[in-house]
Amino acid sequence: MIIGKRDIFKMLGVFILSACAVFVCTLFLNYNADLKGIKDLIVEGPMQQLFEALVMTGKVVCAVSGGCLLLTTVVMLFFYIKQYIDMHRKELGILKALGYSDWHIARGFWRFGFSVFLGTAAGYAGAWCMMPKFYEVQNEEHLLPEFGIRFHPLPALGLTLLPAAFFALLSILYGYHRLKTPVLALLKERESKRVVAAKRESEQPFLQELGKSTLRQRKTLVFFTAFASFCYAAMVQMSAGMKELSSFMMAVMILGIGILLAVVTLFLAVTTVLSGNKKTIALMRAFGYSFRTCRKAILGGYRPMAYIGFIVGTLYQYTLLRLMVSLVFRNVENVPEYHFDVPVCLLTLVSFAVLYELFLYACANRIRKNTIKEIMLDVD
Repeated sequence: MIIGKRDIFKMLGVFILSACAVFVCTLFLNYNADLKGIKDLIVEGPMQQLFEALVMTGKVVCAVSGGCLLLTTVVMLFFYIKQYIDMHRKELGILKALGYSDWHIARGFWRFGFSVFLGTAAGYAGAWCMMPKFYEVQNEEHLLPEFGIRFHPLPALGLTLLPAAFFALLSILYGYHRLKTPVLALLKERESKRVVAAKRESEQPFLQELGKSTLRQRKTLVFFTAFASFCYAAMVQMSAGMKELSSFMMAVMILGIGILLAVVTLFLAVTTVLSGNKKTIALMRAFGYSFRTCRKAILGGYRPMAYIGFIVGTLYQYTLLRLMVSLVFRNVENVPEYHFDVPVCLLTLVSFAVLYELFLYACANRIRKNTIKEIMLDVD
């Protein structure tokens, strides 16, 4: 089985997600490990309260951000493997016809885990570049004894090699599961689909039925669209609150990660939807539909999910910061109360709406000049 450079390049989303997760977790886990080294020097009072709050903050951030990004990486990895199998059904069917077992073919999917290793390595290296400044900001008021940065082998192993090995094994097992398809079904290059009892297409307008069928066939991309808006809403608004609760550096870091995750995930979802519907759009254009109508029919159904993701992200960041202030920093002096910032929320919503619409237009415009001849001949 051959996984080309083009297939690996499509794993950019997995690379970004794993890099962001390891970047954040490395900073806080390493800081907590070094912080515990001065536990004997901590005295009762404000110093003890700050010490416990910083340790708890590291645990909460790693659990929440790391866990969320881990689950999303699993979903994205499964999506890429399924997409690879769908695009290479005929080649895989030929291999099975020649006598190769499902397990033998699936073992080649370990390469998908390599993108995770590249992401974890990049995130770990980036965290070490940022670590001196991070340590300085965490103790900028010099309330705790000074301590240096040390290398801890266990977090390094657990954040780089173990995730790569886990995702490589997960890729093999999921690939094996997806390959349990009859040879003839693979050679026909068409995935058999379950017939679901539903409303007859003739009872609905064509464009409305087209939009609904696009959503039904690509449920994973609905999740990615909602996740992109979730990241944007949560991280942008959280970064505004972090200026008062933590530091300007923390706010910039959260803002950068949030925008990066939102753009990459949204790009994956939109381009995949458009790529999978190039023939449909070309035929609609040939029958006289305007490009605007085509774009609305194919992508319009994802807009409500994007704004639902925005609402969930807004509630998530508010709940998380309220819990951090009321539980983690409840005993720390001079910590301001956190209240929902309506102006920041509205500004974030407007900026997201503009970014989302411009992004849809720019991505859709890439296939606008494709002729029906090129589409039918599958010429890129």
